Amino acid sequence: MRWRGDKQSKNIDDRTGSSGGSLPSGNLIKGGGIGTIIVLALVFLFSGGDLSSVLSTLSPSNDMPTVAQPQSEEMVERKEFVSVVFAHLEDFWGTEFAEAGKSYQQPTMVFFSGNVQTACGPATSAVGPFYCPGDQDVYLDLSFMDELATDFDASGDFAMAYVVAHEVGHHVQQQLGVSKQVQALRSKLSEKEYNQYQVRMELQADYYAGAWAKYIEGQTFEGQPILEIGDIDEALVAANSIGDDTLQMKAQGYVVPERYTHGTSQQRKNWFARGYQYGDFQHGDTFNAQDLDLK
Repeated sequence: MRWRGDKQSKNIDDRTGSSGGSLPSGNLIKGGGIGTIIVLALVFLFSGGDLSSVLSTLSPSNDMPTVAQPQSEEMVERKEFVSVVFAHLEDFWGTEFAEAGKSYQQPTMVFFSGNVQTACGPATSAVGPFYCPGDQDVYLDLSFMDELATDFDASGDFAMAYVVAHEVGHHVQQQLGVSKQVQALRSKLSEKEYNQYQVRMELQADYYAGAWAKYIEGQTFEGQPILEIGDIDEALVAANSIGDDTLQMKAQGYVVPERYTHGTSQQRKNWFARGYQYGDFQHGDTFNAQDLDLK
């Protein structure tokens, strides 16, 4: 993805303790010594529901601020990259909502290190990137870019762009009222039944990420296409690496379909690809789809 020098989003809340470039700075919250818990990351990665119960169990033991350390050039570059991705997501969804006669409220990207306070409760990096419907913010510890490549075998900048686009997809669902409708079913259904709706919501967020990729394909920066050869493949590899079946096999050596909450690797790839094919709202109705495998 061609992004260096491109415009950056202004909706950035940098809480890593020291900011680079034009990004606003925030406070670094000292971690509670939990570290990266790979099994939890596998289970709760990319969750689009209410994270309160999960995040409360990972509450930091010490929330005293630490002294900010100078940032590396790599960290500054990562912030700039995600800020550029976020800006293009703002453009895309602002246009899509306007064409549908709807108003789009832009989310905020929150950078944090170790742990963070959210309207959904306290969180640590162990849960991976996530969207909190309570404050309508996307939260990201930029060290996840390393985990994405090493733990999930999904390298490349567009793999990370897919992650960000997926989380913004949950914000789109929040804006459209989808999240509220699904959440209302929690007390009415069994865990197995509710999980099926969670799967459909996650696959729709994958579709929205693909639709954004379609938009990016038609955009240029300084006369050069933004989307580069291999970018879509990077996103598909990332989607494949975070399917429920793949994650369960990695974490426990077997799969339990009744506990799927995000969809299989094939389903996640298929719905991202479908979004990339159509690039609209109309073809992303996972809730009424008869075949989530898209065979």
